[in-house]
Amino acid sequence: MNKMIKTMVEMLNPEKNSELKPAFQYSREHLPTLWLLGKTGAGKSSLIQTVTGLDGVEIGNGFRPCTPTALRYVFPPEKPLMAFLDTRGLSEADYEPSEDIRVCGAASHALIVVMRAEDPEQSEVLRALHQIRASGKIRDLLLVHTGIELIESIDERQRCIRHNKNQVEGVWGLADQVAVDFIGKDGRPAGIADLIHKLQEHLPVIAALFEEEMNAGVEEENFLKLKKEVMWYAGAAAATDVVPGLGLFSVPAIQSKMLHSLARQYGLEWNRTLLRDFFGAMGAGFALQYAAAFGRRQLVKLIPVYGQIIGGGSAGGASYGFTYALGRVACMYFYGKNSGDPPSPEEMQERFDRVFTRMTRVMHDKKD
Repeated sequence: MNKMIKTMVEMLNPEKNSELKPAFQYSREHLPTLWLLGKTGAGKSSLIQTVTGLDGVEIGNGFRPCTPTALRYVFPPEKPLMAFLDTRGLSEADYEPSEDIRVCGAASHALIVVMRAEDPEQSEVLRALHQIRASGKIRDLLLVHTGIELIESIDERQRCIRHNKNQVEGVWGLADQVAVDFIGKDGRPAGIADLIHKLQEHLPVIAALFEEEMNAGVEEENFLKLKKEVMWYAGAAAATDVVPGLGLFSVPAIQSKMLHSLARQYGLEWNRTLLRDFFGAMGAGFALQYAAAFGRRQLVKLIPVYGQIIGGGSAGGASYGFTYALGRVACMYFYGKNSGDPPSPEEMQERFDRVFTRMTRVMHDKKD
């Protein structure tokens, strides 16, 4: 009984939960990361602008030293969903990537090699790639050819792309690739949709970031304003749930804080009545079904080796999908409550199931 009372108090007053601060700190240190490797002027900043929608000034001011040879940029700055690591020491003959590898190894990551198509001199990038490959810790690579429309001849363009790809594969092995021009002819960028698609394959959070609501109405447009916040909570839940023992306490605390925050943004007071009404609106047995599934995932993670490798990853993906879906239907419910037309349990359950399935699949679709 005392445990149930404590749980209810924490659900109603999540800001007082002692699990939140270390959980959010852990999440910030283990953000999904794009490690950008390329010469100065290759287009790394333009790639970040494409993903974030920010301008060059905002991005330039947001980078912070991370290692002796790399800078880190988190997006969005206050409640980050992902990070970019930009290696600055490539031109140094004694560049040693071990510290950069360690930082990227702490998060789900992808190595993005950025090369100007017209620039065949890539020795410093290839030298770094050789060292990274030799470490055996990072295998996921995407080669981005930039400035393709600066080469007017299609045949010459393909020759340059093929040359740089062959250079990379000579060091790395088979590599995925995409060709873009961030400026393009007459200011019209080229290949951006292909770039986003490729990045989504290598870092699932980008797929969630660029996903759009279908047939968006007023409620959906209102949710889009809060989407990054919901993704932030989902990312924090996923990051901490990978760790055996940590997710058991952190995930419910994060989800409670999310509901508390979303209710306030809809002008509602997060209290016992709203808590009861919301979970009641989700339909009979929803809370029990969630508790049972959550408990099973935590038990699997305790199995030596298997639990940490398989159970942790599965728990992280499921926690992301559940937290995001919970936030989505919470916004749906709070909007309906404010407008005097709350959704039915059937509508909420259908939306929850659809979003949970989609987001869990997105998190599991990353290439091996």
